[in-house]
Amino acid sequence: MIHTAERMRLIEGEHSSPHSILGLHPQTTNGRKGSVVRAFHPEAVRAEVLLPDGVVKPLQTEAKGLFSAFLEGVTPPCDYSIRFDFSDGNRWERRDPYRFLPTLGELDIHLFGEGRHRQLWKHFGAHPRTVEGINGVAFSVWAPNARRVSVIGDFCRWDGRLFPMRQLGASGIFELFIPDLAPGTLYKFEILTQEGMLRTKADPMSFSMENPPGTASRVVASDTYEWGDGQWRKTRRAADPRSEPMLTYEVHLGSWARVPEDGNRRLTYRELADKLVAHVKRLGFTHVELMPVMEHPFDGSWGYQVSGYYAPTARYGSPDDFRFFVDRCHQAGIGVILDWVPAHFPKDDFALRRFDGTALYEHSDPRRGEHPEWQTLIFNYGRNEVANFLVANGLYWLEEFHIDGLRVDAVASMLYLDYSRKAGEWIPNRYGGRENLEAVQFLKTLNALITEEYPGCFTVAEESTAWPGVTKPVADGGLGFTFKWNMGWMHDTLRYFGRDSAHRKYHQDDLTFAMLYEYSERFVMPLSHDEVVHGKGSLLRKMAGDRWQKFANLRLLLGYQYTRPGKSLLFMGIELAPDREWSHEQSLDWHLADDPVRGGLQTYLSELAAVQRARSCFWRVDGEPDSFRWIDCSDADNSVISYLRRDGDRHVVVVLNLTPVPRQGYRIGMPQNGEYSLILSSDDARYGGSGYGGEKGFRTEKIPFHGFDQSVRLELPPLGMLVLEPRTGNNLA
Repeated sequence: MIHTAERMRLIEGEHSSPHSILGLHPQTTNGRKGSVVRAFHPEAVRAEVLLPDGVVKPLQTEAKGLFSAFLEGVTPPCDYSIRFDFSDGNRWERRDPYRFLPTLGELDIHLFGEGRHRQLWKHFGAHPRTVEGINGVAFSVWAPNARRVSVIGDFCRWDGRLFPMRQLGASGIFELFIPDLAPGTLYKFEILTQEGMLRTKADPMSFSMENPPGTASRVVASDTYEWGDGQWRKTRRAADPRSEPMLTYEVHLGSWARVPEDGNRRLTYRELADKLVAHVKRLGFTHVELMPVMEHPFDGSWGYQVSGYYAPTARYGSPDDFRFFVDRCHQAGIGVILDWVPAHFPKDDFALRRFDGTALYEHSDPRRGEHPEWQTLIFNYGRNEVANFLVANGLYWLEEFHIDGLRVDAVASMLYLDYSRKAGEWIPNRYGGRENLEAVQFLKTLNALITEEYPGCFTVAEESTAWPGVTKPVADGGLGFTFKWNMGWMHDTLRYFGRDSAHRKYHQDDLTFAMLYEYSERFVMPLSHDEVVHGKGSLLRKMAGDRWQKFANLRLLLGYQYTRPGKSLLFMGIELAPDREWSHEQSLDWHLADDPVRGGLQTYLSELAAVQRARSCFWRVDGEPDSFRWIDCSDADNSVISYLRRDGDRHVVVVLNLTPVPRQGYRIGMPQNGEYSLILSSDDARYGGSGYGGEKGFRTEKIPFHGFDQSVRLELPPLGMLVLEPRTGNNLA
């Protein structure tokens, strides 16, 4: 017999173990062996059970909405259905979800509790499964402080009384298998808090969600996509991204291109795969970096405030559509990097915030749990389950979507407890310091696992402070990132190129200072979206001078970026040199490509990338001091700098004239005697330049200069860059 109090907890929607009452339970009555079946629907007036042999047996009413019957000779497992009748004459027949054993294994529960489940996504969330020969969906969710959790959706009119889940021991995990549900089903979890409040939540491990502004989770089938990038992944496993060329095109998918004749709609993942890949290939990029594609509620966050960490946004299509996009990139030889945001999450109530009525994913104390600047919540990295949720999420994108790299956003905000806080607004760590020790351990764990399990994949830290060892291996005491964004280089360089050329001689250290710390980390040099929004203006408008000089400065800036040490990243649209700054609500100004000067800029970028990629001295050992040497960085009066890039015996010479004044007969020391060829001039008329000079070959003279035994006289074009290489010998990679 069921105790009256237990029965009332079920009826009142407060039971955390409904399977102990509902479903099929073996029982012997008056010496007769069989089972008792119980079913519940609060609005039903009658119910009956439909047995596999065709027998239909009425159920007796135990209490309002609760029905039961003894079934002689019937024992589990048994494929039966329940039929409910309602006062309005309607009828609902369904298989009973309360007759199935848990679909989550004890090892999965144990590993999750310890924070060590590396493939969490394969067991938590919503998974189409076949159990005892019956198709359905297995649901599981972590809500340790809930009094009751239910699965809700169209299939039950979003009524949380109908499908309460069972709690699996003390794990805080709730689980339920619902027969006959299929991929495409929308669902949420209804959670009864300890205070008796009802909260309706999207699944933290949704693999797909409704297109915003909808917020429901969506069941999706797994292993349905047939990949065609096997050769790419095989090659990647044997590669070291640190010693490969990396020219990255940063993209916001929703505003790269739109379809004005169709209501200005966004392109889909599949449409982008065709158009974006062709564009990126034409410009010579090796990778695309996508601003966050994880589901997010607010377009204006650009994806940096995530509500669905395991779900590619539905704005552009399904998860398999996104796989198609990545697949096409790989087949075209383009790597894919994702911006990933484990630093904070938004306060939208349908998502992670106070998920089970308590501060579950976030810290309860706002001095650790809230970002005062961004009005978002900070993950509690010290909680095993939360750290596991995030680590597994990073691995998930690499495993399930074949992503090549993760660019981790806002790392500085994770590392420091006093980030963006005044005195008294933060809590020191256990040693009295400002370092967030739990976040540091989380980052080390993530990077170590990626290095171990996904050779050839990499991580990039957006980290703007002097934290030591960001790209040092974890085993050597570092954070273990592969690369770090060089924010200092970006800010110093843009400041320099914004100065009038007459004043540049007083600020040459804006260009040279970065080399003082260049080999403290392995860097990516970004010219990112952050620099062309919020009133900062477009990159072209940042350049000093009249219109001709702005374009010349832009070519010079890009040439400098591509030829100095480090990997390079450009935000989309720079190749069009727009006058307006970027807006996420509009397409890029593709009509600008018809302008001859801007067309010349695209030709320049394409040929600059070809020069860079074809010569190993620009990238194979660019993390080593021997790969770079100043020829001269002290000629501030003329605002000319020159440097050498080398890889063993291979080398090139780069000379930049940073004023609009041509320099005639300008002498440069050269590392090798003999003939040099001009392989690129940013001032070439084909690029929109003046075409000054025109010499294609140079022979050194036995005149010592700049510490070398020989030198050469060059005609330096105004606001121009020259790249030269020896004519003799094999100097190509």
